[in-house]
Amino acid sequence: MTTRLDGKIAFVTGAGQGIGAAIARRLADDGATVIVTDLNAETAAATAAALGVGSIGLQVDVTDRTSVNAAVDATVDRFGRIDVLVNNAGWDKGEPFVDSVPETWDRIIDINLYGVLNTCAKIAPMMIAQGSGSIVNLGSDAGRVGSSGEAVYAAAKGGVIAFTKSLARETARDQVRVNCVCPGPTDTALFASMGGEKLREALKRAIPMRRLGQPDDLAKAVAFLASDDAGFITGQTVSVSGGLTMS
Repeated sequence: MTTRLDGKIAFVTGAGQGIGAAIARRLADDGATVIVTDLNAETAAATAAALGVGSIGLQVDVTDRTSVNAAVDATVDRFGRIDVLVNNAGWDKGEPFVDSVPETWDRIIDINLYGVLNTCAKIAPMMIAQGSGSIVNLGSDAGRVGSSGEAVYAAAKGGVIAFTKSLARETARDQVRVNCVCPGPTDTALFASMGGEKLREALKRAIPMRRLGQPDDLAKAVAFLASDDAGFITGQTVSVSGGLTMS
């Protein structure tokens, strides 16, 4: 039985754990060979080993263009092309903006925004040259509607959303699609580090579907947009939030 990503080569950032690992698993289940990249080489290798279909793990720092370029070159040397890019790597520190410091701003923007720019700068021209490709960027509902305690993160993710739309316009004639998936509150280690049970219960009451998102919820949306099933969809922003945001 064929699946919708059979034969595709997918490059996924921040895929050693959490949402990224769930995305990598779903893409592999759909037939893709996944290049699992992560700052942590051990988790990248472990996730890739569990996937099969020829997947590999690579240590990549998305804030470092040299690191990104080397990983992309190694991927193309081995597999010949990249069909799918998923920009999932992200980081945040929850605190009021007036209590934050420029060093934190820099790290948030470097990972969440420059990380996307760095991978797209390397991979988008390759997709344009081959006349096909799908890029899925992970934004955030914080970038659509704002979020207390996440002002700089929201700014960076708002930038990702705007960049996605602009790059989609620039690459559509070359049959390269660029879309954005925005998680709402999702049950991950990062979420757990930013709030306790009181926050969790408050969000569950606020979400119309009465639960937090799970990594697999995001993975399903990403896999659809990555596939040819979404072949006439580009420049779109999709929230996966259980109805918390409807914008």
